[in-house]
Amino acid sequence: MNRKELIKAYLDFFKSKGHAVIKSASLIPENDPTVLFNTAGMQPIVPYLLGQKHSMGNRLTDVQKCVRTNDIEDVGDQRHLTFFEMLGNWSLGDYFKKESISYSYEFLTKILKIDFKKIHVTVFEGEVGIPRDEESAQIWNNLGISKTNIHYLPREDNWWGPAGESGPCGPDTEIFIDTGIISCGPKCCPGCKCKKYLEIWNNVFMEYNKTKEGKYEKLKQKNVDTGMGVERALTILNGKDNVYETSLFLPVIKIVEEITGKKYDAYEKSFRIIMDHIRAATLILGEKIAPSNKDQGYILRRLIRRSVRHARLLGYKKELLNNLANYYIAEFGSDYSEIYTNKEFIIDELKKEEEKFLATIEKGMLEFNKISTKDISAKDAFLLFQSFGFPIEITQELAEEKKIKVDIKGFNEEYLKHQILSKQGAEQKFKGGLADNSETTTKLHTATHMLNAALTKVLGKETHQKGSNITPERLRFDFTFERKLTDDELKRTEELVNAKINESLPVIMQELSIAEAKAKGAKGEFENKYGEKVKVYFIGDFSKEMCGGPHVKNTKELGHFKIIKEEAVSAGVRRIKAVLE
Repeated sequence: MNRKELIKAYLDFFKSKGHAVIKSASLIPENDPTVLFNTAGMQPIVPYLLGQKHSMGNRLTDVQKCVRTNDIEDVGDQRHLTFFEMLGNWSLGDYFKKESISYSYEFLTKILKIDFKKIHVTVFEGEVGIPRDEESAQIWNNLGISKTNIHYLPREDNWWGPAGESGPCGPDTEIFIDTGIISCGPKCCPGCKCKKYLEIWNNVFMEYNKTKEGKYEKLKQKNVDTGMGVERALTILNGKDNVYETSLFLPVIKIVEEITGKKYDAYEKSFRIIMDHIRAATLILGEKIAPSNKDQGYILRRLIRRSVRHARLLGYKKELLNNLANYYIAEFGSDYSEIYTNKEFIIDELKKEEEKFLATIEKGMLEFNKISTKDISAKDAFLLFQSFGFPIEITQELAEEKKIKVDIKGFNEEYLKHQILSKQGAEQKFKGGLADNSETTTKLHTATHMLNAALTKVLGKETHQKGSNITPERLRFDFTFERKLTDDELKRTEELVNAKINESLPVIMQELSIAEAKAKGAKGEFENKYGEKVKVYFIGDFSKEMCGGPHVKNTKELGHFKIIKEEAVSAGVRRIKAVLE
């Protein structure tokens, strides 16, 4: 079974169980400031798990594209990936444990034909104030999973949430497949680092609400949130012990071997890093994110430059990275139309970043070899970064190969002095999150819509939104525009928003079809982001925009709007930060 066959089988199965198939959200979180990318299939669904009504109903299924950046250094082992796809199915106050577990069992054993004897599951062992999840264990046992294959584990293994300090949460049951590897000892069980058991699916049962006082109360609306990784599932289905030798990557291995003349078996780690990083870079570039020294652009730059370094270890060939990108465009373009739409941008930006790094990497390597006779100081690490474009992670990787240390703390201090985000800041920069639907963030959410409308009126219809980020302290809005805004343009934008706030405009939500939303002039990325029905928020006649909310009822609630900063993000993209006073 290959990737496309697995995804189709999954979506068809859950469609037959009454689930609406929804489209993958963007890789860039719409309103979650805690991460730079959507890191799990459930992340775009959080507002609906927290109580908002979904226009497609209360049974949903999809495949969500995801990126995780905290494991970049681990890419090259058996299982770590930067980009991955997550299959998911949700019940929003509809079915619960029995149906969810039964669906999972049926799909694994009847559709994927996995031997039920190889299935091991974990359930929550309970703690003071929260009982053991005997219900899930009994359901599994009734389906045929023997008691020896049912394992009780603590909170750190079998509990989800809440997303913030309070809110919906609950136990989960995780599904593992016995790979056949000999166990490491009598205490070996799913979750053990010996890798005998490979996790394939996780079913979260949101049956509690954690109060601000720390109490757990039963929820009236119970939700189910599940996730199964496409790559993990294919590892099992292809009978492999690692994701890189499955049907996902075998064609890519052949491309790299043909272009470089090197064999995968001899350069396994470099092959895996290049294949993973260019796959992730292609999908990120597909969102029209360009390499930069900030936010998602920094992660993208890091992935491309790490790929270039490992390509040099294979005897660098100029066409390698673009050939891989073209393969991934063909593989993913039919599933995510923005990949095809932005094909030229993907190839051009990848080529530019590759050439930019190649122009300095030789000199940088000469400098590294000079200074690496001993531990590398903060000053020298920063020199490599500033003068030769070496992300600190590449310097660390090179130093590790030479078994020397790098003064990371000192480097970060130098880095911050020059107003460039540190690695830590780039990967997780902001407070709050989707669970933070506070009064302040709700107001800022509405103000963001008004800013978007004002910019269109001041700068022209050619400008459009590229992203937004809201914390309790401020809003941040990215938009397309080729130059720095003048003081007059900023003043007119600010004054227009405040004028509309003072008009006390009503904020009204309507659920419409995409055709109806288009006909009414609502803004939104119609083709890629939304289901058959969308929520459109009308702020008087001033703003019409598709959004999941939340919003105020009237603009008079907002107070005074003030722009505090305007800056460049990347070529052709500007950023405004603003507050409500």
